[in-house]
Amino acid sequence: MIALASDHAGFELKEKIKILLDEMRLEYKDFGPQSESSCDYPDFAYPAAMAVGKGECERAILTCGSGIGMDMVANKVDGVRSALCGSVEMAELSRRHNDANVLSLGGRLTPWKTAESIIKVWLSTQFEGGRHQRRVEKIHALSGR
Repeated sequence: MIALASDHAGFELKEKIKILLDEMRLEYKDFGPQSESSCDYPDFAYPAAMAVGKGECERAILTCGSGIGMDMVANKVDGVRSALCGSVEMAELSRRHNDANVLSLGGRLTPWKTAESIIKVWLSTQFEGGRHQRRVEKIHALSGR
Protein backbone atom coordinates (compact mmCIF):
# COMPACT_ATOMS: atom_id res chain seq x y z
CA MET A 1 0.00 0.00 0.00
CA ILE A 2 1.30 3.44 -0.95
CA ALA A 3 0.30 6.50 1.05
CA LEU A 4 -0.37 9.64 -1.00
CA ALA A 5 -0.64 13.21 0.22
CA SER A 6 -0.24 16.72 -1.09
CA ASP A 7 -1.11 20.29 -0.39
CA HIS A 8 -2.97 22.59 -2.78
CA ALA A 9 0.16 23.19 -4.89
CA GLY A 10 0.80 19.47 -5.28
CA PHE A 11 -2.82 18.43 -5.70
CA GLU A 12 -2.82 18.21 -9.51
CA LEU A 13 0.33 16.06 -9.45
CA LYS A 14 -1.16 13.81 -6.76
CA GLU A 15 -4.24 13.23 -8.89
CA LYS A 16 -2.06 12.24 -11.87
CA ILE A 17 -0.09 9.89 -9.61
CA LYS A 18 -3.32 8.16 -8.61
CA ILE A 19 -4.07 7.46 -12.29
CA LEU A 20 -0.53 6.11 -12.78
CA LEU A 21 -0.81 3.84 -9.74
CA ASP A 22 -4.18 2.59 -10.99
CA GLU A 23 -2.56 1.77 -14.35
CA MET A 24 0.26 -0.05 -12.50
CA ARG A 25 -2.35 -1.89 -10.42
CA LEU A 26 -0.83 -0.64 -7.18
CA GLU A 27 -2.97 0.05 -4.12
CA TYR A 28 -2.83 3.43 -2.44
CA LYS A 29 -4.48 5.42 0.29
CA ASP A 30 -5.08 9.12 -0.35
CA PHE A 31 -4.49 11.15 2.82
CA GLY A 32 -5.73 14.32 1.10
CA PRO A 33 -6.53 16.97 0.43
CA GLN A 34 -9.56 16.39 -1.79
CA SER A 35 -9.39 19.74 -3.62
CA GLU A 36 -7.01 22.51 -4.65
CA SER A 37 -8.27 24.80 -1.88
CA SER A 38 -5.44 26.42 0.05
CA CYS A 39 -4.20 24.20 2.88
CA ASP A 40 -1.15 23.52 5.04
CA TYR A 41 1.18 20.72 3.89
CA PRO A 42 1.99 19.38 7.40
CA ASP A 43 -1.68 18.51 7.92
CA PHE A 44 -1.45 15.93 5.12
CA ALA A 45 2.24 14.97 5.04
CA TYR A 46 2.36 13.92 8.68
CA PRO A 47 -0.49 11.36 8.65
CA ALA A 48 0.81 9.84 5.40
CA ALA A 49 4.36 9.60 6.78
CA MET A 50 3.02 8.16 10.04
CA ALA A 51 1.32 5.40 8.05
CA VAL A 52 4.75 4.46 6.68
CA GLY A 53 6.47 4.81 10.06
CA LYS A 54 3.88 2.54 11.70
CA GLY A 55 4.05 -0.01 8.88
CA GLU A 56 0.46 0.58 7.73
CA CYS A 57 1.78 1.58 4.30
CA GLU A 58 4.97 0.28 2.72
CA ARG A 59 5.86 3.62 1.07
CA ALA A 60 4.51 7.10 0.45
CA ILE A 61 4.60 9.67 -2.33
CA LEU A 62 4.14 13.27 -1.19
CA THR A 63 3.75 16.38 -3.33
CA CYS A 64 3.70 20.09 -2.65
CA GLY A 65 4.87 23.09 -4.66
CA SER A 66 8.58 22.40 -4.26
CA GLY A 67 8.50 19.07 -2.43
CA ILE A 68 10.66 20.57 0.30
CA GLY A 69 7.98 21.09 2.95
CA MET A 70 6.56 17.59 2.55
CA ASP A 71 10.08 16.14 2.73
CA MET A 72 10.88 18.05 5.92
CA VAL A 73 7.69 16.91 7.64
CA ALA A 74 8.09 13.28 6.57
CA ASN A 75 11.65 13.10 7.87
CA LYS A 76 10.42 14.04 11.36
CA VAL A 77 8.59 10.70 11.60
CA ASP A 78 10.30 7.73 13.21
CA GLY A 79 11.19 5.08 10.64
CA VAL A 80 10.79 7.35 7.63
CA ARG A 81 13.55 8.08 5.13
CA SER A 82 12.12 10.63 2.73
CA ALA A 83 13.96 11.69 -0.40
CA LEU A 84 13.18 14.80 -2.43
CA CYS A 85 13.92 13.72 -5.99
CA GLY A 86 14.09 15.93 -9.04
CA SER A 87 15.64 13.36 -11.39
CA VAL A 88 15.42 9.68 -12.20
CA GLU A 89 19.01 9.22 -11.00
CA MET A 90 18.17 10.69 -7.60
CA ALA A 91 15.14 8.40 -7.31
CA GLU A 92 17.19 5.32 -8.17
CA LEU A 93 19.97 6.16 -5.73
CA SER A 94 17.51 7.05 -2.97
CA ARG A 95 16.25 3.47 -3.16
CA ARG A 96 19.48 1.60 -3.94
CA HIS A 97 21.69 3.34 -1.39
CA ASN A 98 19.34 4.95 1.15
CA ASP A 99 16.31 2.63 1.19
CA ALA A 100 14.05 5.69 0.94
CA ASN A 101 10.50 4.74 1.86
CA VAL A 102 8.99 8.15 1.09
CA LEU A 103 9.33 10.06 -2.18
CA SER A 104 8.75 13.81 -2.20
CA LEU A 105 8.09 15.66 -5.44
CA GLY A 106 7.64 19.30 -6.38
CA GLY A 107 4.38 19.80 -8.23
CA ARG A 108 5.40 23.23 -9.48
CA LEU A 109 8.94 22.16 -10.40
CA THR A 110 8.63 18.67 -11.87
CA PRO A 111 7.08 18.19 -15.31
CA TRP A 112 4.66 15.25 -15.43
CA LYS A 113 6.78 13.08 -17.75
CA THR A 114 9.77 13.51 -15.42
CA ALA A 115 7.63 12.79 -12.35
CA GLU A 116 6.20 9.69 -14.01
CA SER A 117 9.70 8.38 -14.79
CA ILE A 118 10.90 9.18 -11.27
CA ILE A 119 7.96 7.33 -9.72
CA LYS A 120 8.35 4.25 -11.91
CA VAL A 121 12.05 3.97 -11.13
CA TRP A 122 11.55 4.69 -7.44
CA LEU A 123 8.87 2.01 -7.14
CA SER A 124 10.85 -0.62 -9.06
CA THR A 125 14.32 -0.12 -7.58
CA GLN A 126 15.37 -2.39 -4.74
CA PHE A 127 17.63 -1.49 -1.81
CA GLU A 128 21.14 -2.92 -2.30
CA GLY A 129 21.81 -3.52 1.39
CA GLY A 130 25.42 -4.51 2.05
CA ARG A 131 27.59 -1.55 3.00
CA HIS A 132 24.56 0.70 2.66
CA GLN A 133 22.64 -1.18 5.36
CA ARG A 134 24.87 0.00 8.20
CA ARG A 135 24.66 3.57 6.93
CA VAL A 136 20.87 3.48 6.86
CA GLU A 137 20.83 2.00 10.38
CA LYS A 138 22.97 4.94 11.56
CA ILE A 139 20.37 7.43 10.33
CA HIS A 140 17.91 6.26 12.94
CA ALA A 141 20.52 5.45 15.60
CA LEU A 142 21.98 8.96 15.49
CA SER A 143 18.58 10.59 15.78
CA GLY A 144 17.49 8.32 18.59
CA ARG A 145 14.58 7.14 16.45
